[in-house]
Amino acid sequence: MLKDEDRIFKNLYNDLGWDIDSAIKRGDWVQTKDLISKGKEWIINEVKDSELRGRGGAGFPTGLKLSFAPKKIGSRPHYLVINADESEPGTCKDRDILRFEPQKLIEGCLITSYAISAHKCYIYIRGEYFREGQRLQEAINEAYKKNFLGKNSCDTGWDLDIYIHYGAGAYICGEETALLESLEGNKGMPRLKPPFPALVGLYGCPTIVNNVETIAVLPTILKKGAKWFSSLGKPKNTGTKIFCISGDVNTPCNVEEEMGIPLKDLIEKHAGGVIGGWNNLQAVIPGGSSMPMLPKNICENITMDFDSLTKAKSGLGTAGVIVINKDQDIIRCMARIARFYKHESCGQCTPCREGCGWMWRILERMADGESTYKEIDLLYDVTKQIEGHTICAFGEGSAWPVQGLLRHFKKEIEKRSHGEPLVKKGPDIPYLIDQHLLEKDSAKNHS
Repeated sequence: MLKDEDRIFKNLYNDLGWDIDSAIKRGDWVQTKDLISKGKEWIINEVKDSELRGRGGAGFPTGLKLSFAPKKIGSRPHYLVINADESEPGTCKDRDILRFEPQKLIEGCLITSYAISAHKCYIYIRGEYFREGQRLQEAINEAYKKNFLGKNSCDTGWDLDIYIHYGAGAYICGEETALLESLEGNKGMPRLKPPFPALVGLYGCPTIVNNVETIAVLPTILKKGAKWFSSLGKPKNTGTKIFCISGDVNTPCNVEEEMGIPLKDLIEKHAGGVIGGWNNLQAVIPGGSSMPMLPKNICENITMDFDSLTKAKSGLGTAGVIVINKDQDIIRCMARIARFYKHESCGQCTPCREGCGWMWRILERMADGESTYKEIDLLYDVTKQIEGHTICAFGEGSAWPVQGLLRHFKKEIEKRSHGEPLVKKGPDIPYLIDQHLLEKDSAKNHS
């Protein structure tokens, strides 16, 4: 369990005030000038030594990512872009940081911008987070009044301006290159990589894109030291993490805990346990809807860190823990997730554009007990045709949850399957019925 003195986000529940004066009392904007005076290389090396991994989902080493920014400033300016497009179902950690700990993010923006030689920072916020954006703008205005931003920010000699940009609520804009396209005013569709944003990003200029939580923890790491941060958690999975626990639990919550905490402890001690007791647990999605679910027997001993969950053929992702008990129809749950990804696919890549619809339609048939045994293998084949064949990771994010269902709950599907189709369609009736009609029928049946 994490000790109170090791907590980074001390106002996660808004007990102590979100305004800048309250934030300063908690340690924000303290030693900022001294940290920046130590130089860019020191900041980047300290982040590397802390072994901080990105908190947005991929878990890429943050220090290494910052080092990708060109050391010399040429004709093109450098940019820092904050990904606050928190669209992953089951995840709402960034929302609370924006509402209750905005100064940590703003201070982190200043330090990071200096480290990568950026004078402008853009915060891309999910469109539905309108009130959170208002709160963040108020916090930015307070920072400007204190001379923590603008010319000679915080008396460091570095100029920084921060701008807020609202998205339109598209899941795909959480992908960094799609986010940059949207920020430029284009349709939010991922770019081919390479070139990577660190060299060719926003407006064709060197750009570092990082998640809200990743940047918000940087000031505390630098103040307390890399050794302190790396002492928490597990090797290569260090520090603290905000976990979002939802679903069939008695007290859904956001909680900051140490990396590597057992999943069972997380649910039992912080979320009030599973509704109906631990023995009523069916499965847990450990890292947001794009991660494969894990059955109860694995959840007994699994720890919440990148490497342990990867070994279990899942992933930490955004740490959006979704608990599913035995009262739920697990196949219907997966059909609903598949419908979400079908809806959110940008349509740029054929395997994803077509495959997401196919997965959803097959899962609907399985949930209704209309599928055949052959369709189980067909569904798996569709997921493998999507995985690894798309420009961005959306393909994997849509296919992996379905693979998790097939891996752990294949027997449940087989119970509802048949040797032959229940309805044999004639040659005049196409197999692919109109998708919109299917959606309407599905909505009526489950409303």
